[in-house]
Amino acid sequence: MATKKIATKSVVKTPVKKVASVKPVKAATTSKSESGTPLSVVIRRRIEAQKARFHANDNISKFIQPGELEGLVDEVAQKMQAVLESLVIDTESDHNTQNTSQRVAKMFVKEVFNGRYVEQPSLTKFPNVSRLNELMIIGPITVRSACSHHFCPIMGRVWIGVLPNKESALIGLSKYSRLTEWIMCRPQIQEEAVVELADMLEKKIKPIGVAIVMEADHFCMQWRGVKDPNSRMINSVMRGAFLKDSNLRREFLSLLDKR
Repeated sequence: MATKKIATKSVVKTPVKKVASVKPVKAATTSKSESGTPLSVVIRRRIEAQKARFHANDNISKFIQPGELEGLVDEVAQKMQAVLESLVIDTESDHNTQNTSQRVAKMFVKEVFNGRYVEQPSLTKFPNVSRLNELMIIGPITVRSACSHHFCPIMGRVWIGVLPNKESALIGLSKYSRLTEWIMCRPQIQEEAVVELADMLEKKIKPIGVAIVMEADHFCMQWRGVKDPNSRMINSVMRGAFLKDSNLRREFLSLLDKR
């Protein structure tokens, strides 16, 4: 009996394409841009492109993008570590200085020089409904800064005199302290700091007059140099009515609590 052969179809196997696994993209190091350029250089180029100034007491917050302050801290820490090494300090075995570079970097960027890197404190302005036009004095406000020549502390007090008119805006008393701190938290010289503060108050509240007196101890004179612990600096700025009216100026100065 003949056996019939059954034709079988050969099955062609299609090779399965392997899907490439997606590897997570590593984030750029915090202290450098994606191109490897130091973050400080990236920020500097933004400022220079706008032909803006970036002196020690200038605010550069509008050129800093979200999240970049942490990267700036890291970069400063790296360079501060190099300073410690150049001072021949063994930060590996000296437990007191093992994290000093990071602490100093954080202190500079986020604390004592923070007024360079963050935006101006928000101000809530109130209309002068009662049309107040009497002298107001705020102070003494404690100020902390650092001299831009030696980065030594400046510790002192500020008194602010304001003569409003019916067109002036009124701000909460705490805002005078916050604005003063924002100006002072930068490397400064006292002569320029009080001018900056007066300029800002004139611009924000538009009073008839602004008067500022600052008295401070400068550690660049007390801690180093002449090492005179009793020396201090007092200076003032008079604008508008305070400059023109000697009686108003005398009233302001006589009411300062200098104890």
